[in-house]
Amino acid sequence: MKRLSIQALALLAIMCHTLPATAQTQLQKYMPGATPEGAVYCLPKTAVRITVVTEKTTFQPGEFCRYAQKYLRRSDAGQEPWVSHRVLAIRQTPEPVADTSKCYALKFDPRSVAVNIQLSDDGRLLGINTGAPLRGTTATSAQDFLSQVGGQKGTAKTVGPSPRSYLTEEILSAGSTAKMAELTASEIYDLRENRSLLIKGQADFMPKDGEQLRLMLSRIDEQEQALSSLFVGTTIRDTVETDFVIVPDRPCDRTLLFRMSQLLGMVDADDLSGEPFYITIEDLHAIAPTDEEAAAKTKKKAWEAGVYVNVPGRMRLTIYQGIDKLQTAEHPAPQFGNVELLSGELFNKHYDTRLWLNALTGAVERLEAEMPKK
Repeated sequence: MKRLSIQALALLAIMCHTLPATAQTQLQKYMPGATPEGAVYCLPKTAVRITVVTEKTTFQPGEFCRYAQKYLRRSDAGQEPWVSHRVLAIRQTPEPVADTSKCYALKFDPRSVAVNIQLSDDGRLLGINTGAPLRGTTATSAQDFLSQVGGQKGTAKTVGPSPRSYLTEEILSAGSTAKMAELTASEIYDLRENRSLLIKGQADFMPKDGEQLRLMLSRIDEQEQALSSLFVGTTIRDTVETDFVIVPDRPCDRTLLFRMSQLLGMVDADDLSGEPFYITIEDLHAIAPTDEEAAAKTKKKAWEAGVYVNVPGRMRLTIYQGIDKLQTAEHPAPQFGNVELLSGELFNKHYDTRLWLNALTGAVERLEAEMPKK
């Protein structure tokens, strides 16, 4: 048995042509997917999901903040509430979307073995004759060059017990805030002394083992922290993720991605209270441009059977905070590459042909053609 295995780079020399869906009058009315006469499919282009991780910090002053210096010798106790936002991290994730400008039809032919076609949910070609249908990663399509999708998602914050739940009856019945602060400070010092006695092994009631000691110390720390927050205040940090999906169809230089306000968080693009974050998209020209004259000659063979595949280029995305460069990443980009055609001869009955395409780029992942046993 003769076996032929062709890698993606070896396919660059194949210059046959097939019939685009737009040229087949009987298949024009069908969207990507199976049709009575064959299948209509799209090749992918790369969208990039940009996930911005931001942190919101909220400070609430304590009830006894005016007495922090007097009773606890703490000069860092804030007197006013405040909120602050900052960017913690930015992630770039490439995702495939169907490129409706690269939509083609594969017509079933009794002389062809290309009858088992695998498509993703959005109509991207994933493989031919590869066995069970493959599942591709489907990204939300963005109509605009730059669009925000997905909204925001945040981490759940844990709220501890109220500090007032640790106040004794004597503290709660005090006649003034100053007296309450004095008694609370005394309670804090008692807790510190008890911790010290436990650590030294001098407490009146020592724990029986190390685990019990750990639990007792943890309980003392929790109570001291809660009571101290009545003086120094409470700081809560929440993490929020915001997704943007961009579908670059052309290069751009420092296009506004979003605005971030230290006080308000992420704001509208026209809200100048937010600091601008920009994105630059570069075509790295990894693939030589298509010879237009050769392409015109190829189109004359429109009725020749075959399968279109991508020869992806590459793009570089750079994100700036103001004038400062934050992050640079490169991604495969079929929209900055070429489209080539695998000859229909590979799918005739002289070969058992199986084709796997890369779900992200639409390039040939693997192509196997075996001559059937006689």
